[in-house]
Amino acid sequence: MATSKASPVARKHGKKYAEKAKLVEAKTYGIAEAVALLPKLSTTKFDATAEIHIVINADTTQAEQLVRTTAVLPHGTGKKVRIAAFVPEDQEDIAKKAGADIVGTDKLIKDIMEGKIDFDIAVAVPAVMKDLGKIAKTLGQKGMMPNPKAGTVTNDLAKTIGELKKGRIECKMDTYGIIHTIFGKVSFGPEKLQENLEAVLQAIKDAQPNGIKGLYIKSVSIAPSMGPGLKIYF
Repeated sequence: MATSKASPVARKHGKKYAEKAKLVEAKTYGIAEAVALLPKLSTTKFDATAEIHIVINADTTQAEQLVRTTAVLPHGTGKKVRIAAFVPEDQEDIAKKAGADIVGTDKLIKDIMEGKIDFDIAVAVPAVMKDLGKIAKTLGQKGMMPNPKAGTVTNDLAKTIGELKKGRIECKMDTYGIIHTIFGKVSFGPEKLQENLEAVLQAIKDAQPNGIKGLYIKSVSIAPSMGPGLKIYF
């Protein structure tokens, strides 16, 4: 008796993924059509994250072609963000009122050295950056070290912490010239997902380095955190 063979997609990803992949046509989607389809592509029962992957036409060995910027999502990321603020004592109240969950310098550094990292993002004022040397490697390996290019070293604590709480994200190109980031949850619905997605794309367009001439963005695709992706116009 003959047995049916699983498709290459099913063998690689599983049956659920293969079923969802059938919903994706071999074409490039408009943004509105893509975000409407996105929730149907998730293979999980939980509220999946909406991801975006942007391929930049860059030579990643050239510093003047590297892309790193931030984008403020109008409707946030759908995730509660815990913020640690490295600030001197006289600015602790400012950081707390802005929404920081943990504030300080010496105590916070000591906790991190002991392996206690109870936050998702760290911000710092320039005056205390010299004190963070002893934890720079620890935070750096986790992608949490405050950095001026990421907008997390600032003198405007209220604005920075407020934006991060609302949904400011970092968009950074990897060694392959690809920016991987998120733009919300699939449960947001098409309208909110589209507005968040357009905010990310605009931020990337505005961040085009002078070192990249001609074609800048090679391709853009979106996908649920667990599910097939689809290419979009940008």
